[in-house]
Amino acid sequence: MKLLLHTDMPKLGYFGDVVEVSAGYARNYLIPQKLAVEPSEANIKAIEAERAQKVEQRRLARERQVKAAQKVEGAEITMRARANEMGHLFGSVTEEDIATALCQENYEVQSKQVRLTGHIRSIGTHEVKLHFAEDLDVMVTIHIIRPEDEADESESDQEPDKAPN
Repeated sequence: MKLLLHTDMPKLGYFGDVVEVSAGYARNYLIPQKLAVEPSEANIKAIEAERAQKVEQRRLARERQVKAAQKVEGAEITMRARANEMGHLFGSVTEEDIATALCQENYEVQSKQVRLTGHIRSIGTHEVKLHFAEDLDVMVTIHIIRPEDEADESESDQEPDKAPN
């Protein structure tokens, strides 16, 4: 059954597209939810201007995504987390934590774009995938350290104070 979409539907089509779907999906979900209508000349003409506007909005959004992905690609950030002597974190580092850390480094990333196979639960270096669009994924490196380790490094970098004679 052919339908004219009234909204963007992931993996189905965009606003104003005429798509082929099963009759049951159309009758039981798309039409009752007002997500699609029968494609007639009047319906197509009625949304023509709005469709052109939405196409332009999608194009601009895609450009923003590409710029953000290019900017963040290959980035390395360091995050501090409390851990025991064996390197196991007290808690875990989540998608939200990673997105917040990237935003603090002036990268435009949302937590829904961070793709983890599971929460990070150990100290060390981790590769994280960021998903901006269906065909736009980039990798970033996350270094998880203990707050104490950073303090130890800064103390060893300083010259020891010389005692006055």
